[in-house]
Amino acid sequence: MKIGEIAEQTGLTAHTIRYYERIGLLPFAPRDSTGQRVYDASILTWIEFLGRLKTTGMSIQEMLRYAGLRAQGVATEEARCKLLTEHRDQVRLKVAELQACLLVLDNKIAGYAHTQRRTEKCKTRSNARRVRKAA
Repeated sequence: MKIGEIAEQTGLTAHTIRYYERIGLLPFAPRDSTGQRVYDASILTWIEFLGRLKTTGMSIQEMLRYAGLRAQGVATEEARCKLLTEHRDQVRLKVAELQACLLVLDNKIAGYAHTQRRTEKCKTRSNARRVRKAA
C-alpha cells in the first residue's frame, strides 16, 4: 500500500505518517523502484491501535516506549503488558471522573427542564386568567 492509501484509510495525513515513521512509531517502509514507500496492509491495524492509545490519552513518549518494546519481539511481552495495564488503570480513573462529571451535567440539565415546565405552567395559568377576564 502506498502512503496515500494509508492516509485515506486511516484519516491521518501523509505528513503525519511520515512523521510517525521518522520518530519510530511506525516501522520504516521499504521503497519501490520509484522511491515511494510501500506498506504492508498490517500497518493499518498498528495505526488503529496507536489511534486508540492516543484517544485514551497515552503520550507520544509512552507510545514510542511501547513501539520500541514491540520491535524487540516476544521477549518484551511482559513489559508491554505492564505498560498497557498501567495505562488501562489510568483510563479507568479518567472514565470514572468523566462519569461523575456526566452525572453533574445530567442533574443540571434536569433542573433546567424542571424550571422550563414550571415557567410554562405559570404562562398557561396567566393566559387562562386573561381569557376569563376578557370573557
